[in-house]
Amino acid sequence: MTAPTTTDSDYDEVQAAPDEGGRAPARRYGVLALAIMVVVGLLLGYASGLLTPRLTRPGDASVEAGFARDMTTHHAQAVEMSLIAYRSATLPEVRQIAVDIATGQQGEIGAMQTWLREWELSPTGSKPPMSWMSDGAKVKDGLMPGMATPQQMTALRDAQGIEVDRQFLTLMYNHHLGGIHMIDAALDETDNAEVVRVAQVMKSTQQTELNNLRHLQDQAAKG
Repeated sequence: MTAPTTTDSDYDEVQAAPDEGGRAPARRYGVLALAIMVVVGLLLGYASGLLTPRLTRPGDASVEAGFARDMTTHHAQAVEMSLIAYRSATLPEVRQIAVDIATGQQGEIGAMQTWLREWELSPTGSKPPMSWMSDGAKVKDGLMPGMATPQQMTALRDAQGIEVDRQFLTLMYNHHLGGIHMIDAALDETDNAEVVRVAQVMKSTQQTELNNLRHLQDQAAKG
């Protein structure tokens, strides 16, 4: 698997009407500004991975390789959902957490893809998704734990107004729960210091974001 790409529509500038004072709102730069931040995050992730010394090289069927490949796919959907929310959500706080998630997870994608290159492994591998997890987690309908279905992604893209906020918050909350489950599985199995370090940061970040997402769900319910 490779790092995610964005479509031309992801880079469309959001043109919002000026306020009563004739000033264009801060979001006039729209998804273009966020897309630039996401690319910078990806490059920083690559750089972080390159600067970390490699004492050992995990094999193709290793927990480390499986985690890097599957979490890249998992993160890619989170980035896609966050771009949609940033472009279309109503609440400023929801747009902000979308920025945080998109940039943070894109940087982590860069780090994980760098691991695979440094380990001289394919970004896709030959094993089925989630086969590295010893607790028997399954891929249902081609989706890893917490991932949104194609139907849910379509509904999010088509949503309008506060419904964008509500759907995004629900989907991302479940997405983070699934991601933490995968992170815990990797932490239970790996002794690779760099994988442990990055996985622990991922878990801490997503746990904090879960609390924020829950708070925003309450706010969106009143909107």
